[in-house]
Amino acid sequence: MKLNHAVTGLAVLLALAGCQRTNYSNMNTANNALPPLQAQPVPQVQSGQLPPPGASQFPTAPTDGTAVASAAPAGGGLDVTKESLVGNWRVQAAGASCDMFLTLTNLGSGARGGTRGCSGDLSMMGSWEVAGKQVVFKDRNGNQIGSVYKTADTRYDGSTRSGQPLSLSR
Repeated sequence: MKLNHAVTGLAVLLALAGCQRTNYSNMNTANNALPPLQAQPVPQVQSGQLPPPGASQFPTAPTDGTAVASAAPAGGGLDVTKESLVGNWRVQAAGASCDMFLTLTNLGSGARGGTRGCSGDLSMMGSWEVAGKQVVFKDRNGNQIGSVYKTADTRYDGSTRSGQPLSLSR
């Protein structure tokens, strides 16, 4: 009988030990608060008047007989399909070589693409699209960075937005 009382008493003590109160009063949140974030510099914001709706973003051609250079080859280039462009291309731009990869994965109005080892405008390539017989390359913000026309079965020629010659070949 004494053993039963001892076991029962021990069980009661263990049960009460599990019910002890936890005190959180020493965890003052004001002492543990993170310091406020420091203000960061903001780039200069530019402002200007937008053109009227429907106005072209491109300048008009000169009417005084001045010749305007065109990236399109004579005859406007060969027909282009997106499927024929998919894969790896060797790029020649501004006297240097690099690689370009074109996919059919949708990205905005075009397809995902990118470069490796390219410099200048082409280093920012994020997408591409076919517009008629022209292949247009865009940066990650959707701005055109270059374009080419098909000049042979495995060759495309054109220029970057800065006017540098641009060639793709396999």
